[in-house]
Amino acid sequence: MTHLAEILIIDIAVIVALFLSAWLICMAIGDVTPVDSLWGFGLGVVAIATYLQTGGGTERRVAMTLLCAIWAARLGTYMLSRWRSHGPDGRYIRLLERAKADRGYSFAYASLTMVFLRQLPLLWLVSLPVQLGQIPDEPATLGSAGWAGLGLGVFGFFFESIADWQLVRFKKDSANAGKVMDRGLWRYTRHPNYFGDACVWFGLWLIAAETTLGRYSIIGPLFLAYTLTSWSGAPTTEPRMKRKKPDYEDYMRRTSGFFPWPPKPSKPA
Repeated sequence: MTHLAEILIIDIAVIVALFLSAWLICMAIGDVTPVDSLWGFGLGVVAIATYLQTGGGTERRVAMTLLCAIWAARLGTYMLSRWRSHGPDGRYIRLLERAKADRGYSFAYASLTMVFLRQLPLLWLVSLPVQLGQIPDEPATLGSAGWAGLGLGVFGFFFESIADWQLVRFKKDSANAGKVMDRGLWRYTRHPNYFGDACVWFGLWLIAAETTLGRYSIIGPLFLAYTLTSWSGAPTTEPRMKRKKPDYEDYMRRTSGFFPWPPKPSKPA
């Protein structure tokens, strides 16, 4: 078995152990919503696991692992905090209720097969930059692409963090109940958090791409961008927002869906 195969298999085993442990905890509390925090914590754990297996030490490995771990810790903590504030996610409630009504699945079986086991391989796929990009020993230091990637990743981290902070403050003000968040970074893109995520992971790929093996990990950030914009991100969020907030359609019309851009003029009343 090659060194590459050993590392990837161990990383898969780490992810499986992480997801099964989280599943058991969610069974105990009767709510699978905390699985969302695994997209933060889990990616950070994979980066650290790979770092430890490769022996770490190089500038490239340290940069990738630190960037991913800091991003992961913030996102995972934020998602847990949001769960504690908002309670169970209605999407998961409806999914598991349909599985019970239509197929007769128990809560434990449905949550394992339809939530945790479906997300597990996707996390491994997205994390490819911090896996493949750390395995080669050379180059040990960052080149121009690596520094550009680190800069893009740090920018994405702060962009996403500021957007989440702005949204939390907006929601805490009772005067904003029923209103659309169209201030701060949300004035320029409807999904500044998703845009920040994409910047972090394309930044990590740029660092990884300074190695021949790491270049192949482009599938990770590409899949993440597709997920956020065309699958389980915006396509599931925006229909719900349109139902809940009558002004959201006008917000969609004047505001960029992903890349930050100056807003169009508001529609005349």
